[in-house]
Amino acid sequence: MEYQSSADMNGVCSSKLVTEYLCRNGFGELTIESKKLPVQDQSETSRKKAEDESRLPALEAAYTTILRGLGENTERQGLLRTPLRAAKAMQFLTKGYHETIYDILNDAIFDEDHDEMVIVKDIDMFSLCEHHLVPFFGKVHIGYLPSKKVVGLSKLARIVEIYSRRLQVQERLTKQIAMAISEALQPAGVAVVIEAAHMCMVMRGVQKMNSRTVTSAMLGVFREDPKTREEFLALTKNS
Repeated sequence: MEYQSSADMNGVCSSKLVTEYLCRNGFGELTIESKKLPVQDQSETSRKKAEDESRLPALEAAYTTILRGLGENTERQGLLRTPLRAAKAMQFLTKGYHETIYDILNDAIFDEDHDEMVIVKDIDMFSLCEHHLVPFFGKVHIGYLPSKKVVGLSKLARIVEIYSRRLQVQERLTKQIAMAISEALQPAGVAVVIEAAHMCMVMRGVQKMNSRTVTSAMLGVFREDPKTREEFLALTKNS
């Protein structure tokens, strides 16, 4: 796969104001046009952290109420700190509400004359079903057809993280990932497939242990051209 990551560029192109520069890193030559790139606002990060801390007591009290409603003794040793732990865990599992793709992309979008399919498959995904607040988890496969721009491969996994760390349904999650990549890169097409197991079907309800849910979102050429779509699906098919 022809690709130049931000790590491969030895930090030359990591400054926030990138001037026209010729990078040589063993893969050929890459010219980056002068442009101002988005920078994550540290004050905004601090504000969001303070906001989480301010909400923690209310979440802790809510979990205490839930435990008592279940008939538990919240004063016993094993449960003394459980409400606080659960509150912090829930904040972590939903931290995607505080993040956007612009927080993590920064200077990881590169001008590159590459017009062949780029695929990252088997990205681990964990999320919470918004209907029962129990996990669903699985794999995400992402493909896009560049239009003179490529993105650092790890950033695709980070985009998955942003949208999966929210209360979700798999159908919406699939589309949000695809739309975010399309908006950021303006590629010729984007394809996203998610295969996941839902604990709301495994631990409760119908209790079907081996069921899997598969969803897809196809944009641009992946939706319009059957051959392109078939190539993506063939390359991401588990052997």
